[in-house]
Amino acid sequence: MENDSQPATQKSVFITGCSSGIGRETALHLAKNGYTVFASVRKEADYQQLCQVRDPNLIPLYPLDLTRPGDIPPLVETIQSEIQRRGQPGLYALIHNAGGGLVAPVELMDLDAFNIELQTRLVGTVGLMQAFLPLLRQGGGRILWIMTPAIIPTPYVTSIHACDFAANCILRTLDIELKPWHIPCVQIRCGGIKTASSLISTSISETLQKHPRFELYSERLTNWSKEISDFDQKRSEPVKVAQVVLTSLRAAHPKRRYSVGYMVGAATFLESLPQPLTDRILKIRF
Repeated sequence: MENDSQPATQKSVFITGCSSGIGRETALHLAKNGYTVFASVRKEADYQQLCQVRDPNLIPLYPLDLTRPGDIPPLVETIQSEIQRRGQPGLYALIHNAGGGLVAPVELMDLDAFNIELQTRLVGTVGLMQAFLPLLRQGGGRILWIMTPAIIPTPYVTSIHACDFAANCILRTLDIELKPWHIPCVQIRCGGIKTASSLISTSISETLQKHPRFELYSERLTNWSKEISDFDQKRSEPVKVAQVVLTSLRAAHPKRRYSVGYMVGAATFLESLPQPLTDRILKIRF
């Protein structure tokens, strides 16, 4: 059931990172279920591919690179104009999904690449929320953040999990700060999901292998990479995430956390333990 008398056909959602995987699947799924979906991408080729879908509910937007603050104001203007044209009261949901990530021990991390992740997943995303909150208030909207279960330390993928750890804090804080306006802030916590970015992020790059201290970690990284290859075969399809997103949008009172994907239950269990115990288990594991 929808959360009020307003049908999905009168509700707009905005999703970042819709070039492939979870973002693209979620955009298509919500559009098929009647939502007006603003789907943003960084690259023109991805924009052209989305335009080929030709679903009247799907509105591809380009460009949005969250490392470039200047991309945000024209995007907001475009969405506001289209919402008004369709006679909708405001934006019903802002869905954060954009981000990538690379494999590296913290000692060997490429700081330029890490800075891009911080800008994309955190700084740019906060800027996006600041820009869209007036439209969310008008639309009785909600904020969703698609992330990993990031409260546990995960070796070699710090560029992803450190950002999501911080995102967890930001979203939970927003949920308190935005209480007067009844804007729920929802985590969509993903375990193993089949996406192009997951396959890229779990490979050991040539750049990393050329690092002068790579040999210190090479054996453990090679073993880890083999384990991840097995894990990749068991990842859940991205449509599973899209279905959970739809559930959270339809709920009158959405849960603050939804979990989906392979092995997400194990991560949730580790999160529930005292931090020293979790750290001890992971040290044994790795």
